[in-house]
Amino acid sequence: MVPNIRPAVRKFARLFNEMRASKTNESDTVARLRHFFEDVLDYNGISDISSETEMKGKYVDLCLKVNGKICLLVEAKAAAIDLRIRQIDQAKHYASENGFRWVLLTNGVEWNLYHVTFNEDEGIEYDPAFEVSLADENLDDAIENLSVLHRRSVAKGGLEKFWERKSALCAGSIGKAVFHENVLKVLRREIYRQCGVRIDPEDLAEAVHGMLSVEAREEIGPLRIRKTRKKTDKKSNSKKVVKQVTDKQPPIAAPHKT
Repeated sequence: MVPNIRPAVRKFARLFNEMRASKTNESDTVARLRHFFEDVLDYNGISDISSETEMKGKYVDLCLKVNGKICLLVEAKAAAIDLRIRQIDQAKHYASENGFRWVLLTNGVEWNLYHVTFNEDEGIEYDPAFEVSLADENLDDAIENLSVLHRRSVAKGGLEKFWERKSALCAGSIGKAVFHENVLKVLRREIYRQCGVRIDPEDLAEAVHGMLSVEAREEIGPLRIRKTRKKTDKKSNSKKVVKQVTDKQPPIAAPHKT
């Protein structure tokens, strides 16, 4: 179980916000981030944190390791610089080329974690795992998400479990389940029970689709009712094949009389 990091996060939240206000440069921000990973997330400053790690002739600001293996690439920016998605372009290429799956973009105040995959057809893909801010008055969301990056959590596979759960609860996954014919049948029965009206499955699907946000609809993609694949009866098919083969056999010739 990950220890309570709330007091430490609150302490560093004040520090990072002060650094943003004073426009602290990137070098000093990276130095403070090292302390954050050590004091809050329990990484060893000598064995678990590498600065300016070279990867194929280029450098990554920070690398976090667990048991000697790199688990997270960190792209750091000065505290006063607003984060932009293009700022992880360099780190995501490092990640895909070296088989790493996680990239963290942060300026100390904003923390954006991305999951990186390589698809032969679409190239490098990176999906946001979480985006939290230490500038928020309520730090509950930030603390909950940053706990996933704790060394103890990563060592026990917590980061992968976090991503599996998030993927399962995303709009795309839920949409596939909701717009399955079996789910729509249940909804139709319940609507008929409550309202006494029989609704066409396509009309119901369109109504549910229209209730979703624009972002959710974009993630789900075009509306399509998924149907259960019918299982083929292997026994009956094999009998048909045997019968067809038997029918095609030539008739047996009568024995020759002498």
